[in-house]
Amino acid sequence: MERSNVNPVPEIAASILEAVDASRSELVDLCRTLVAAPSVNPPCDTRAAFGAAARYLSRHGLTYETHLADDTMPNLVAHVDGDRPGPQLVFNGHLDTMDPGDESRWTVPVFELTRRDGRLYGLGMGNMKGGVAALCVAMKVLAEHRGALAGRATLTLVSDEVRFGENGTALLLDTVPTLRRDAVVSAEGSGWMTMAVAEKGVAWLDLDAVGPAGHASSATTGETAAARLANAIVALDALNDWYVEPPDELASFLGVPEHPGRRVAVNTGVIEAGQTRSMIAPRASARIDIRLPPGLSLDTLDNRISEVLRSTGVAHRRVRGWAANWTDTDNPLVRTVADAIVRARGSAPEHTVRHPASDVMRWRMLGTPAVCYGPQPTFSAGIDDYAIEDDVIDCAKVYALTALGFASTLPDQFGDRL
Repeated sequence: MERSNVNPVPEIAASILEAVDASRSELVDLCRTLVAAPSVNPPCDTRAAFGAAARYLSRHGLTYETHLADDTMPNLVAHVDGDRPGPQLVFNGHLDTMDPGDESRWTVPVFELTRRDGRLYGLGMGNMKGGVAALCVAMKVLAEHRGALAGRATLTLVSDEVRFGENGTALLLDTVPTLRRDAVVSAEGSGWMTMAVAEKGVAWLDLDAVGPAGHASSATTGETAAARLANAIVALDALNDWYVEPPDELASFLGVPEHPGRRVAVNTGVIEAGQTRSMIAPRASARIDIRLPPGLSLDTLDNRISEVLRSTGVAHRRVRGWAANWTDTDNPLVRTVADAIVRARGSAPEHTVRHPASDVMRWRMLGTPAVCYGPQPTFSAGIDDYAIEDDVIDCAKVYALTALGFASTLPDQFGDRL
């Protein structure tokens, strides 16, 4: 990867690294407090997690704003203004978490931080309370070094992200339009400390099958609504073997024919049919989640689905969707983050496509460059959710260094703007 001359001066960079290292214990304590604040979505009550982050920022002299449409889903916005004009770099994280799933399979407490073997365990550590803690520490360190900062570093901690809701980032971008500028770094991880310059799109599909009603003893092969639905689900499941040709802008790291970032992913999340086994259900339905790699349009996907389902007799409709989105690898933001990672970790990151969706898609749809870089150790969080402690520390370093270096990539564009 080509190196860019976007680092802050070595003395400031060294001071940033030292300040974050000195903050390790308080960063871990913040992770502990965040994990102990349940914020599963649904129902998405993030007030306790919001409070944990807000108290940390306040203790270090940072003020914050609260924006909300629902009292249980507050969103936090905080700024660190530099002493010189320059761009705004927005840092984004979310406070809500996925459901823990089958808690009997967890080997550590779900809502309690477990610090073991260099790892920090607990629900949300990978997705993404570890990233939230790193962002908060980075803002504290930036406030201590604001004399070296040009422009503004802005922290947004939001609710309602994991189900693509409208009470988080979508609300902020509508009510605080200045957050749409100039670039965004999300603390969402893409696995193994890679940097996601792209992420897959999303399509939600509803299937509806109908068939004869009656007693179970009258069922015939393939004619019941449940059987028709099952055939449709199996047909769609075969799309998991569909690999898409990537756009030219991403071919440098998606050139391998079976790169996972090129694969369509199809999952049946919900199946509904009858209420008793001895009666034929006259109707059966399913809700499907599909992830679109870069290079696959929604129209192409829709046409393929229609072809696949034509012989099943099952009705379908797409209820929500957007295509994959990305920021070009030669964008100044990408170069700045990569350079900060080299400073913090000693080697350049691998570019990748993030498989789950994130809020950066909302900025990219507005034309704002955005990347994801965070301490999620695998593709997605799950049972025994964790982050590697040193990765969380390194992320705080990367965020702070990125804020200091970003302005130097965009000289003379911002006049007197702070």
